[in-house]
Amino acid sequence: MQLEDFHALGEADAQALVRRCADVPSWAAAVVAARPYPSVAALRAHADDAARRWTASDVEQALADHPRIGERHRTPGATAALSAREQAGVDPADARVAARLADGNARYEQRFGRVFLVRAAGRSSAEILALLERRLTHDDATEAAVTAQQLREIAALRLADLVDDPVEAPAPRPAPEPVA
Repeated sequence: MQLEDFHALGEADAQALVRRCADVPSWAAAVVAARPYPSVAALRAHADDAARRWTASDVEQALADHPRIGERHRTPGATAALSAREQAGVDPADARVAARLADGNARYEQRFGRVFLVRAAGRSSAEILALLERRLTHDDATEAAVTAQQLREIAALRLADLVDDPVEAPAPRPAPEPVA
């Protein structure tokens, strides 16, 4: 969707769209309330700035809408499709990877009491597993900060996919010079 289309949405529809990026109602409301934006870059900058003010409660609420790494979303819908695309680097048919992810997810949830969240887009299974193992060594405060950062990265990528710059028509090419 182009920025002008985002500006034209009603408040409820715009907030629903932004909440597909991260289910933090106060953040979505702040992003929508600041419309119109002079550019997509300004929209993204404002969204990032607002996301840096997320509370632990905001992050926990947003995590509820994310499946475990290596699993599919519990319910169909827009965020399920986004999540599936983001986890495309994780092969669910690879039994070894699936077993290691299931084990790591269980240890993470036991250790931190929440789902392991990582920006999976662009990362391989091996990278995700290495990050999971490394993050299991974090103290609670460090891991909470890393989780919030990963959620911000996911939200930023999703927002970039949803609202983009208008596509400018290419400049017309001059007619070729006649051959003499």
